Order: sequence, then C-alpha cells, then structure tokens
Amino acid sequence: MRQDHDVVHLRVQHGFAIVTIDNPPVNAGSTAVRAGILARLAEAEAKGAQGIVILGAGRTFIAGSDISEFGAPLAAPELPQVIAAIEDCAAPVCAAIHGACLGGGFELALGCDLRVAAPGAVLGLPEVTLGMVPGAGGTQRLPRLTGVAKAIELVCSGRRVKADEALSLGMIDALAEDSAPEALIAAAIAALRAYPDKRLLRDAAVPAADPAAVEATVGSVLKRGKGRPNVAEAIRLVRLSADTPALDALRAERASFQDLRLQEEAFALRHLFFAERAAARIEGLEARSATLGRIGLVGGGTMGQGICRAMLAASLPVTLAERNAEARDAAASAIASALDAAAGKGRLTPDAAARRKALLTATDSLDELAECDLVIEAVFEDMDVKLDLFTALDGILKPGAILATNTSYLDIDRMASATSRPQDVLGLHFFSPADVMPLLEVVRAGATGERALATALALAKALGKQPVVARVAEGFIGNRIYAAYRRHAEYLIEEGASPTDVDKAATDFGFAMGPFAVGDMSGLDIAWHMRKRQAASRDPAARYVEIPDRLCEAGRLGRKTAGGYYDYDGGRAQPSPAAEAIIAEARAAKGIAPRSFTEGEIQDRLLGAILNEAALVLAEGVAQRPGDIDVALVHGYGFPRWRGGPLWWASGQPQARVTAMTDAVAQAAPGFATGDVTAMLAPLRAERVEIETRKTAHA
Repeated sequence: MRQDHDVVHLRVQHGFAIVTIDNPPVNAGSTAVRAGILARLAEAEAKGAQGIVILGAGRTFIAGSDISEFGAPLAAPELPQVIAAIEDCAAPVCAAIHGACLGGGFELALGCDLRVAAPGAVLGLPEVTLGMVPGAGGTQRLPRLTGVAKAIELVCSGRRVKADEALSLGMIDALAEDSAPEALIAAAIAALRAYPDKRLLRDAAVPAADPAAVEATVGSVLKRGKGRPNVAEAIRLVRLSADTPALDALRAERASFQDLRLQEEAFALRHLFFAERAAARIEGLEARSATLGRIGLVGGGTMGQGICRAMLAASLPVTLAERNAEARDAAASAIASALDAAAGKGRLTPDAAARRKALLTATDSLDELAECDLVIEAVFEDMDVKLDLFTALDGILKPGAILATNTSYLDIDRMASATSRPQDVLGLHFFSPADVMPLLEVVRAGATGERALATALALAKALGKQPVVARVAEGFIGNRIYAAYRRHAEYLIEEGASPTDVDKAATDFGFAMGPFAVGDMSGLDIAWHMRKRQAASRDPAARYVEIPDRLCEAGRLGRKTAGGYYDYDGGRAQPSPAAEAIIAEARAAKGIAPRSFTEGEIQDRLLGAILNEAALVLAEGVAQRPGDIDVALVHGYGFPRWRGGPLWWASGQPQARVTAMTDAVAQAAPGFATGDVTAMLAPLRAERVEIETRKTAHA
C-alpha cells in the first residue's frame, strides 16, 4: 500500500495551504488517501494557514472511494473522521474540483466550507447504483444545498451533475475559468478570501419543501428502483435531514451504509463494476489504436441511423453511404429529423443539434469512403450481400483503414477472407437503438490484428459504450445465449405455459421485459429468417418448435403488424386469442397435452438455459471470462443489474438447485450440447467463500 505521504502533498502559497491528492489513475479515496488528508490538515494548521485548498492531481478530483475496500472491514481513518477533521479546522477549507467528483469524493467536498469547480467537472453520489447508500454525509449535507426533493432524485438516481447545473442547484459555490491547477487554486483562494469564516454545511437549515413535489419525486424513484431496499432507505435518510438533529441523522446514515455494503445486492453490483472494467480489456493487448478522423457507414436503415447518431453524439464526422440517391436522402433526412426532435424535447440544445448535423455527409457513392479511417457496414443480414460489399470496399479504402461489420450472427471470418486486409476486419455489433443501448460486442475474427482491436476499444470508449470482446461464433456471446433462452421459452409454451406466464416469470425475476414481449418488439421475422438460413444444417434429432414459424406464416410478426405473441390495440399488449389458437394447434400436431408450470419452474428453466449456453460459450473461448457474460447479459439483454449478471447470481444458489436447473434444460432439449456449469461457476463460488470470510471478520 502506498503511504499517506506518497499520495497527499502539502505546499503553502500566499499563506494558503494547498493539499494535493495524487493517487493515480483516478485519486480513489483509499485508506492511504484518507490518512494523508488528515496528516496534511494537521500540518496546515500547524503552519498557521489562513485557508486550505484541497484538489486532485492528474485528470480528476476524487472519482470515488476505493470500491475494493467496501467488502471488508474498513480501515481507519474512515471518511467521516476525515470530514470531521475538515469541519474542526480553524481555517476554512475549499474543495477545488475538476474531472470527476463522485461518491466519497463528493461527500468530502460537501464537508468542506466552500466548493469551486472547473467547467468540465461532474459531481454525484452513485452509491445507490452500487447497492448501498452514501455513508459519509451525502444524504444529510446535499439536501441543505438543493432541497429535499432534488436531493432524493440525485441520490437515488446516482446521476452525474455537470458543473453548470451544479452551480445552479447550489452544489458548488463558483466556477473556475478552466481545469488547470493554477486556475483552480486561484478560484479557491478567491473564494476563501471572500468567505474567510467557517461554513459548516451540517449546521445549515434545509430549505422548506413543497410536500407535493417531494411525494412526486418519491413515487418516481421508487418506481424506477423496482422495490430495491436501498432505494427506500436512501429516501428515508434524505428525509431525516429536514427534521432530525444533524449528528443523529449522520449516525443513522453511517449505520445504514455499513449494513448495506455487506448485503448480497452490494456485492453483486461491485462484481459487475469490476467485470465492466475487465471487459474493456484484452489480456496482453499493447497495440496503439488508429486515428479516428472520419467514420464511414454503409447502410442508412434503422440500425445504420442509430449508429450514425451515436457517432455524431461523440463528435465524430461521418460519411454515410446508401445504394442510391433516394435512399441517401431518406436516411439523411431521418437522422436530421431525429436530432431536431431531440432538440424540441430539450434533450439537445438547438446549437448542439446543428453541430451534429454539420458532421454528417451523405452519399450514394462508395468511392467517397476512400479516406475514412474506419468503415462500418450495416446492410441487410445476408452473407452474399456482405461479401460483395466487403470486396468492393477493400478496393476503395486506403491502406490501414479498418473494415467492420455490424452483423448479429454471420461468420466474420468469411467476410475477412473476401478482402486483402483480414488483419483490419472485425465485428462491431451494436444493439438497437444503437445510440441508446450501452453494449457493443467487439468481435475478434481469426486474423484480426491488435491495432484493429485497440481501435475498436478506443471507439467504444469515445461512444460511451460498454465493450465486450467475443470470438467468432453463431450469435457471438449475447445473441447465442439469448437464442438458447428464447428457445427454452418456446419449449415452455409448447409444453403448456402461456406467453403471458413466461413473460411475467421473467419480469418478476427482474428482467426488463419477457422474451415474447421482446420478440414482438424487435420483430419475429428476424429470428424466422435466421431459422430458415440454418434449416439445412439443423440436426433432425434436435427438438424444434414450430410455433414461431406458424405465427410468422400467419402474418403475425409482432408490434409492426399489430400482432405476434400478443395483440396490440393502441400499442398496448393484450393476450391474443389468435396466437393462443396457433399455439394450441402446434401442440396438438405433436400430440402434446399441455401442463401448468409454477413461476419458479419457469424461471429455473429460463435461467438454466442461459447458464448451460454460457458454459459452452466459455469452454469454446467465445468469451474471455465469466464476467464478460454477466456484462453482456446485463447491458444488452435486460438481465437485472442488481443481481450482478446470471453467472454471479447462480454462484450464490445451492449446487443442488443449479444441477436441477441444468438437468431440466438437458431433458427438454435433446440434440443440444450441455456445458459444464459447475466448472464455470467454481471461481465465482470461491470468490463468495472469500466474501463470507471477510464478512465474518467484520462481524
């Protein structure tokens, strides 16, 4: 562990003590940082400083506490001790904020007498998104600045507040000219000179609240929180600020934090936190990314438009190529209309919408992609179409340009073989709508080079996407596992469950939507086309459910035809007598007598299917690590985040239950491979044993 004198430094400037936190990469609030701040505060007092400035070295203030410490007994000094020392200082203390000021970092800033921030800073309390509540005064000091209703919204959402909004809400006292250390220090010293007295936020009055506004906010955050206990507890704690002595409320907050950080949800969310960061890395990858000066995009349909909007939002210039002038103009017009609509709803300023539109060049000639650094194709999901396109682009693009496909299922190795640059070919599988969904599967073909991979990961970061790296396989990681999940959902309705039964079991477990509601939304014809493509290679001994084919043959393709598994009247899903008749006919054709299922049986079959396919994906090397599967299913397929992903969830279940789940899946799916789920879960179970050991030590 780095020592406190290594990570927190002190110098005196014009009679003011400048305390600098230097704990790269993000100045996480570790034990050494907390001890260092205490020591430097004491030194500043001993030197007779007339004021103290706390700032971060590098690119950020304090991006949060060291999350790795939360699963173990916390070492002294704890953050409340540090904040108490700031409050006890005779000299006023100003937090000089740049970059990220989150979690414990923002709580430290709230404990200071003054707060100034650089224009690009972001502030927030993300603890609720990690299964906890703020534990060092966040729920008590923030309401004294913003009021109770706004504090409830900020604490329960965990959203990051930009500096200009923070100033308008009173979360900071002033804006510095820029994020350079000299500018931050100058702004902080100016604030200390203007307000030379102590200003303890814990002693300030909470602004009078409109009861109706508070109740409206509470109702909204409880609905989004879906019954999670830490959300309700965060609301309770914020409300304490209005009618409970500050020290009593601070003690209550700390007790809740200490309890919740050792609960299952917090461990699950911390697992996912670290899995997300690991998923953005490829072991041993050292290549530098290519420069991304201009992005090329072929195909201006629904997916292509979404990808284009994502690129424009990241300030990347785009050349969008379509097959003819009519399609070109239609795509460009649709993108412009979407940006105008976002501006009309207040999601973008008119100037921002105009800047994004100016970055787009539309063309009906592939030749205009010649100078692009990266070209993504988003054309029809047909191998022959894509092979012809790759061959054409290979002859047009400049040497070193990267060629990516947005295919959901097709063999990227075949596409790469149609070019003279297989080392520059890979998959970039976006999820629809591409400018909203956070997941980006980076698919590494057999010949893909490290430079192309590094560029794909850099692009994901620029877009604000969560990348997961996969190898080539039918459906890669996410769609392959989801296909098994959907297939077993179809088995269940063939055996007697209704689409409503299955969807309700999924959403009651925590999925954002059930599999049949998802199918209707995306269109049942997508999977239908895939099944027809695979028909020639299908194992005749494998179980095949004809129900989705029959629905498509009847013209029931989902929401877009006002009927799929459900009927849609005015956009609302209703149980469908027509679909039920088709399902009953398919059962009768196979001589299946329908039976009923409990919700638990349905959930175990669905989750068992996910686990079995995940084990195969890992064993075949399609995914690098178990955590990548958890990240993919959470970010791309609606698996409940608070459960940590399917593999983390399963590792906490009794072995007998997991075995029964996977046995039921194997019995229901003759002809399909079975994976070694026990071996897959072994490292996660070992991690849980270590967690229980730490929890026992804490108790």
